[in-house]
Amino acid sequence: MSVPMVDLKIQYDAMKDEIDRAVLSVIEKTAFIMGPQGKALEQSIADYHGVKFAVGVASGTDALHLALRAAGIGPGDEVITTPFTFIATAEAVSYVGAVPVFVDIRPDTFNMDVSQIASRITKHTKAILPVHLYGQAVDMGPLMAIAKKHGLKVIEDCAQSFGSEYKGKKTGSVGEMGCFSFFPSKNLGCYGDGGMVITNDQKLADHLQSLRNHGSRVRYYHDEIGYNSRLDEIQAAVLNIKFKRIDVYNENRRKNAALYNTYLNVPGIQTPVESADGTHVYHQYTIRLKDRDAVKKRLDDAKMSSMIYYPVPLHLQSAYKGLGMMPGSLPASEQAAREVLSLPMYPELTVEQIRTVADAVKKALS
Repeated sequence: MSVPMVDLKIQYDAMKDEIDRAVLSVIEKTAFIMGPQGKALEQSIADYHGVKFAVGVASGTDALHLALRAAGIGPGDEVITTPFTFIATAEAVSYVGAVPVFVDIRPDTFNMDVSQIASRITKHTKAILPVHLYGQAVDMGPLMAIAKKHGLKVIEDCAQSFGSEYKGKKTGSVGEMGCFSFFPSKNLGCYGDGGMVITNDQKLADHLQSLRNHGSRVRYYHDEIGYNSRLDEIQAAVLNIKFKRIDVYNENRRKNAALYNTYLNVPGIQTPVESADGTHVYHQYTIRLKDRDAVKKRLDDAKMSSMIYYPVPLHLQSAYKGLGMMPGSLPASEQAAREVLSLPMYPELTVEQIRTVADAVKKALS
């Protein structure tokens, strides 16, 4: 049995009529940009996270970029973040002319090691950009305490953590802003690119709305150089339908992860560690293996899906060689990059599929 990493077709088939009607309705009404679907989605997501404002943008990368701009981060500033993430996190810092400052991760959760933040703060540090990787929240309590002590902004990268919680608060609602991606494979994904920023700050929300629309608050009057980064109505229509199911989707992911944990409870496999302070929503189900590359090759040969997120930490990417960081400088991240392997994970996985994947992994391990 072949099991894909994610199956978007089975999800679409389950709500095909509803999605088709919604998309056709947008086309028939010819309101494609900044229309009622986008406004409804912004309100729903703001309410869901218990915040006052949500601003739809064109992608998760744009959400990070515009959030940093709105926060006043610019050339000469430093932003503390993690090297064990997709490059968009650091890329957004670079877009505004700032410098990403990487701190190592915790080996158990793969998230930023908050205990290392204070030692990297300088007079140029202006913000902390935590990433809730794979669907699990960073240890936000002590992080926020450090930020408050040093007067730093906190912008959360929630691209993989829609619906995840930290001590009863949704990720994205703890810092000044939370940034989301609606890339199709995300827990809440559209049928193209899309993103959103949430905040409780009226001034930040107003600035974000201007930045996404060419720096304009009044049509044809431009207060600053902005961007063309608006969430279109067709994507918003799809998201409005899928949003109603997000808690069920996340609960199914958690059930699937629990099954994986049971089937993979063998020597040689480290299954995900779930923090007692939060709710993991398993955007990815990621295990650790000492001989990861050999196991991955055997799975590939057996035509069993698996992926490596991420094989090269950002501080060792060619794009960031100018930072001068060498192998060995962030050992936990580098070791994780050698050992992590993500297995198929989506809400509609069956027990048989999970068992098939787990059996293939155990066979590849032997």
